[in-house]
Amino acid sequence: MNNILAIDGPSGVGKGTIARIMAQKLGWHLLDSGAIYRAFALAVDARRVDITDEVALEAVAINLDLTFKTEAESELVSVFLDGKDVSKVLRTEQTGEMASKIASIGVVRAALLKRQKDFAQAPGLVADGRDMGTVVFANAPFKVFLTASAQERAKRRLKQLQAQGTMGIMSHILAEVVARDERDSSRKNAPLKPADDALIIDTTELSIDEVLNQVSELVTK
Repeated sequence: MNNILAIDGPSGVGKGTIARIMAQKLGWHLLDSGAIYRAFALAVDARRVDITDEVALEAVAINLDLTFKTEAESELVSVFLDGKDVSKVLRTEQTGEMASKIASIGVVRAALLKRQKDFAQAPGLVADGRDMGTVVFANAPFKVFLTASAQERAKRRLKQLQAQGTMGIMSHILAEVVARDERDSSRKNAPLKPADDALIIDTTELSIDEVLNQVSELVTK
């Protein structure tokens, strides 16, 4: 299937928002690959699996009971793990940190790769992640890499936490953003980087509409 829009980039650049709106606009399916890794991290934690035990990790990945549900009136995708709605806990900073660490393990990425590829169904797919355009859908005709300064991304994350009624310390959030960037970009398996043929957009000073315009122009061409 040729109708695939891959949107990659680090946390806090607006990937999720842009991917969701583009999927609704195009009438295509949506893949939030980060949610898959976060749900996997929750499953590993719930089963008390040692993250150094690659055989056990692979078994959890292969048998991951995961479903996504979208509603037109909601801005978020509901995620169900083992039949339970884990959407809220999935988006916590703690789960994100755990997922980032586990995502660097080769057997985990290999086991979850097919799950991600299965989302590519007619009429099309918008895939949001860190290696959608470089690994999972390397042949996608439309590729975007979103970026922004670490300071701006930390500021956005702090606003998100405050909107959820959670306190956050800017210096701590910034340190976590920088550490995650380093971990994601330096990992051996599928490091975070733009695909050679990706449109790179710095969202630091751009509004959501301005980013959407550039992405829409790429696809409609």
